[in-house]
Amino acid sequence: MTALRSWVATRVAVALLVLAGAAQVFGGRGQGFLDRWDSWDVTLFRKVAEFGYAGYPQHYPDKDIEAFFPGFPLVLRAVHTVVPDWTAAGLLVSLVAGAVAVVFLARLAELDGVDGGRAALYLLLSPYAVFLAAGYSEALFLAVALPGWYAAKKGNWALAGLLVAAACTVRVSGAFLAVALVVQWLTTSRDRRALPWLAAPFLALLGYAAYLHHLTGDWLRWQHAQASTWGRHLTSPWQALQTTWDAARNPSLGAEYQWSFRAELVAVAVGVLVTMVLLARRQWGEATYVGLSVAALATSTYYLSVARATLLWFPLWLLLAELAARRPWVHIAYVAVATPLMAVVVLAFTAGRWVG
Repeated sequence: MTALRSWVATRVAVALLVLAGAAQVFGGRGQGFLDRWDSWDVTLFRKVAEFGYAGYPQHYPDKDIEAFFPGFPLVLRAVHTVVPDWTAAGLLVSLVAGAVAVVFLARLAELDGVDGGRAALYLLLSPYAVFLAAGYSEALFLAVALPGWYAAKKGNWALAGLLVAAACTVRVSGAFLAVALVVQWLTTSRDRRALPWLAAPFLALLGYAAYLHHLTGDWLRWQHAQASTWGRHLTSPWQALQTTWDAARNPSLGAEYQWSFRAELVAVAVGVLVTMVLLARRQWGEATYVGLSVAALATSTYYLSVARATLLWFPLWLLLAELAARRPWVHIAYVAVATPLMAVVVLAFTAGRWVG
């Protein structure tokens, strides 16, 4: 219940921030509340939900839309049948999905004897927690990934496989979780009856690839879409680091992009640290999930949306809650630093600024 209370309280706080920002920071002019949430990927998810991947040229000029997995658009389309406004429907999906996510994050924490309420609070106060409120796919991913991992920890491999398969339809991060699920099985169970269920996530990924092949004739269409529009190619980790480092120090990009790239550098460092800690603790499944996520993001042309991806690294929030229980100053420091940063990012995102 503590996790749900934190979810409700922070949702109210985010709404008040947006309303106060519109009235005070932006002088009460321009967009309404819903309009402030209708930007960046929100519009792209809506277009997939409304028109599909083929789309209609007069309404759908965006290229390489196949980079967005179908899970969130499908749920958005279903909710839109009862919520006519697309932006409101997206907010509702994230609202409900986020509630499910924090409940299961708390349950995962409690399996390890950690304060689940604190783990949920730290997630909700993340500087990038605005993406749990917006019509993005992060909250929905966590809403299926976390129950899936909880089921795996409880030895329910059938449910775990199905839920992780659902996660694989929402974000590419599901692929990393699918591999982690196999590692978790190898290190904790090896019950062969689980094998068909462990295959389910990979079949989901194959299904999306097959659909894109049917649509475009390209089995690797998702990867090629990433490369074509976002310039994301496989590169060496040191080259990716150098490119991002240079961007973070390049004044011609403007302050918002400089700060964004600095946040990406910090996020990769956090991901590497969390992976090392998990390996040292022999939490092989969790280490696989975070490690693969970091490796994929850190070998792209440049670091993009890594800071946002930290929301999906659930072991981070569990470790942070455990550390704060032993070192009370960690709780105070995190809340003191993360809360104003979260508020700034909420205001920036709903003002249409790039935040990650």
